[in-house]
This record gives sequence, C-alpha cells and structure tokens, in this order.
Amino acid sequence: MTGLTHLDDAGAARMVDVGAKAVTAREAVASGRIDMRVEAAKAIADGLVKKGDVLAVARVAGIMAAKKTADLIPLCHPIALSAVTVDFDLDASGVTVTATARTAGQTGVEMEALTAASVALLTIYDMAKALDKAMVIGAVQLEAKTGGKSGDWHRAP
Repeated sequence: MTGLTHLDDAGAARMVDVGAKAVTAREAVASGRIDMRVEAAKAIADGLVKKGDVLAVARVAGIMAAKKTADLIPLCHPIALSAVTVDFDLDASGVTVTATARTAGQTGVEMEALTAASVALLTIYDMAKALDKAMVIGAVQLEAKTGGKSGDWHRAP
C-alpha cells in the first residue's frame, strides 16, 4: 500500500512515527454550530436551563475532550497540550463554538481542536435537550492551523 501514512506495507493500521520530526509551535482552530429553537437559545442566554450553566459546562467538556483525543481517535498521538480554549457565540437561533488548541511538539493539534469543538457541541445538546430535542449539530470544521512541516493553512472565506 503506497501513499497511505496510517497503513504499513502489509495494509495493517499503524501510528505514524513522528520521532524524527522537529518540535515546533503548533496551533489549530476548529468551529462548529448547533442550531435550536429561539426559546432554547433564550433559556441558555438567560441562565434558565435546569441542568445549570450550559456554556460553562460545555467549555469544560471541550477542554477535557481535547486532552483525551488520543483515547478517542485510534491512531492519534497523545500530545502535551500547552493551551485549549473554547469560546461561544450565542445568537437567537443557536450557538457557534470555536475551539483553539496549542502545543510545542512533533505533530499537529487539529484533531484536538476538532474534538474540543465537537464535544462542546454535544454537551450543549445534552444540557438543553429537554428544551429542544430537534437541535441540529453541524458545520464542524478546521478553520486554521499553524506550524509543522506542512506550514500554515487557513480556510478560505
């Protein structure tokens, strides 16, 4: 099998050896969105969700998830994160989540940022599902990454 980095010569799954790669500062930003009824968004904004502060819990869940990415994604390297932030933009019809992960290491943090955004969105759903079971999670995507051999990348506007 040629060209597939996560398969060995026999076609078996393998973790890529990054031991010879240079340690560089790396950052990745990911985002996602959960759409919901106006009443659910208002309850979150007003702090009226019975389970508690939805965005505070979702922020902690996203940070925790980033730290556990290698436990969730089979061929991801466990990496030492230097920072993870999870930010929210709440509007009348839902919440946009932006997660940023940073490290100085031999492999990137794209999966950590994507995992943080995804789990923060799932946590919002869990916290607010009594208000709106029809919420829709979507548009989870990498926005930008910096550092490493492949250099910087930014989603085109």
